[in-house]
Amino acid sequence: MTPMVSATVDTGALRHNLQLVRQWAPNSRVMAVIKANAYGHGLITVARALESADAFAVARVDEGLALRQAGIQTRIVLLEGVFDGGQLDAAAAAGFELVIHTPEQIDLLRGALLGTSFKVWLKLDTGMNRLGFKGTDFEMAHETLGALPAVQSPVNLFTHFSSADDPDSPTTATQLKRFNSATASWAGERSIANSAGMLSFKEAQADWVRPGLLLYGASPFFGSIGTDFGLQPAMTLNSHIIAVKHVAVGERVGYGGNWVAQRPTTLAVAAVGYGDGYPRNLASGSPVLVNGERAPLAGRVSMDMIGIDVTDAKIVPRLGAPVTLWGEGLPVEEIAVYADTIPYELLCGISQRVAVALR
Repeated sequence: MTPMVSATVDTGALRHNLQLVRQWAPNSRVMAVIKANAYGHGLITVARALESADAFAVARVDEGLALRQAGIQTRIVLLEGVFDGGQLDAAAAAGFELVIHTPEQIDLLRGALLGTSFKVWLKLDTGMNRLGFKGTDFEMAHETLGALPAVQSPVNLFTHFSSADDPDSPTTATQLKRFNSATASWAGERSIANSAGMLSFKEAQADWVRPGLLLYGASPFFGSIGTDFGLQPAMTLNSHIIAVKHVAVGERVGYGGNWVAQRPTTLAVAAVGYGDGYPRNLASGSPVLVNGERAPLAGRVSMDMIGIDVTDAKIVPRLGAPVTLWGEGLPVEEIAVYADTIPYELLCGISQRVAVALR
């Protein structure tokens, strides 16, 4: 049975993109970020495709446990750490590495079972003002962790950039300077740069880089697409035409009737909508591919369907004709601009009813 909507994940593209990351950061190890169901691409699928990564980064304990249950033994770093004794015990049993960013997490480690041993990453808040320690609190946290029996020595060091996707912003250079100043005399591995940071600031690559979006073939910079850097899109979101009809001049299409035919129009209806993760706020005129040819949306995106103006198509599509929402031939970065969002949100927003196919 052919699914109405499918996301084709190209595992070869994932491996290609990882290899490019290694070329860009030849002196760093790669902590592949596969949180949020690997940015919508499938947690286990991506982990197996990227088995040569040096470590995986996930946000939460349950993501890491899913990897272990699938038999994946690669190093796993919990970017948010753990928040209660049960999570700490589960992390210990699974061999997870913990990012430490609050005093309460240090207290949990202080009470860890005898014989428990964690590799930890102490997070410095260099200006993101989200997670991490600052100033003397950072120094005290480092000293405390270094004395705990449950913590392996040396303590590793970690921060996160807030504005690396804007190479012209001075913020990243300031954050990097703060990190280097605060950690200059300490041992331990360092991880600083995300996708944008590793490309824009070579000096931030450090011992580990943490690529996320780059692995999936998309650019972290506004105004560019992944192929500009030699990346290959890993996801193509597809649907099919389920109806073709003719609309007379002056007739309205879709909820609210905000699209009005200005000419005799051939309208194709595709089986995809915001129930699949296709953004509702895409305006009429946003591009899709029908039979590989660009055509504009006509009317509002509904839960299960979209209207497409195919009047100018070289060949009028028939029922079952393929529709591409983003991916090969239509960059997700471009659709993100039309949706007034970022490609991260589109990729992560794929819903459960979208079938995932591997290539």
